[in-house]
Amino acid sequence: MNEIILTQRKNGMAVLLLVILLYAVAILGTVFFAMNDLFAPMVVCIIVLALGWIFLAGLKVLGPQEALVLTLFGKYIGTLKGEGFYFVNPFCIAVNPAAKTKLSQSGDVEGDKGSKLLAAIGAGSNANLTKEMVSKKLSLKIMTPNNTRQKIHDCLGNPVEIGIAVTWRVTDTAKAVFDVDNYKEFLSLQCDSSLRNIVRLYPYDVAPGIDTTGDGVADEGSLRGSSEVVAARIRDEIHSKVREAGLEILEARITYLAYASEIAAVMLQRQQASAIIDARKMIVEGAVGTVEMALERLGESGMIELDEERKAAMVSNLLVVLCGSHDAQPVVNTGSLY
Repeated sequence: MNEIILTQRKNGMAVLLLVILLYAVAILGTVFFAMNDLFAPMVVCIIVLALGWIFLAGLKVLGPQEALVLTLFGKYIGTLKGEGFYFVNPFCIAVNPAAKTKLSQSGDVEGDKGSKLLAAIGAGSNANLTKEMVSKKLSLKIMTPNNTRQKIHDCLGNPVEIGIAVTWRVTDTAKAVFDVDNYKEFLSLQCDSSLRNIVRLYPYDVAPGIDTTGDGVADEGSLRGSSEVVAARIRDEIHSKVREAGLEILEARITYLAYASEIAAVMLQRQQASAIIDARKMIVEGAVGTVEMALERLGESGMIELDEERKAAMVSNLLVVLCGSHDAQPVVNTGSLY
């Protein structure tokens, strides 16, 4: 389905003034002909008064970044785009299957009005809904659906909770309305499935021997450390699937990332243990270097000659002092060295 843009229909004001003038003439004519007992012209004026409102059904008002997809007796005739006051065939019907679909996103729910609309639809109420609420207009603005957080297993099988924000807009109104049943629900479904497909390729944290790019070479990609790369892949994945629905994905961002609650405490302990091991490794390396430097300086200065047994004792004492987790309590030897 190719989009047809109707741009030469901005004559709504002229038609409105013409209808008002026609009604005024018909009213005056009805009164005049009735007073002069002219039956046939009076019937014509009455018919004009009864059917003149039909032309008002062809008046369409659009604001900035709004569009209206029109069909005539089931056939797609074109799309109105851009702000203005339009007049089209009065028998044209605006089509938007996603008009009542709410994704909790910008432009879809407007505070209490949106809640009342959902309640009215859910209860089957015959409440009087405003024209804005049931509008068939398509928004061409940039919007962001707030999909709920999902629990997904990463490539190591660890459950991860992740949420994304996808920035999108409608680029082809005909495809959005006619090529899919409901383009908003279609977008939401593709966001969820694409998120799962990409997250399953990455570990939460860097892990050895994991290939996240598919080139057969292990890399250091991870959800936590490569969030920009992951978001770009999610965006490309979604865009490739929703392009056929006339939608464009501008950006995808990870808004929330954490281990699932059932393993969060265990993974925290694992991270703490890994941090402690790294810190101890650094401390030991520094202590060994310090002891080595101390022995070299003592040997060069010739202040004292130590045999191998005394060197071993000195090394042991220094390592205990430098690597201990608490302050050492020194013991002063006031007697002979031997």
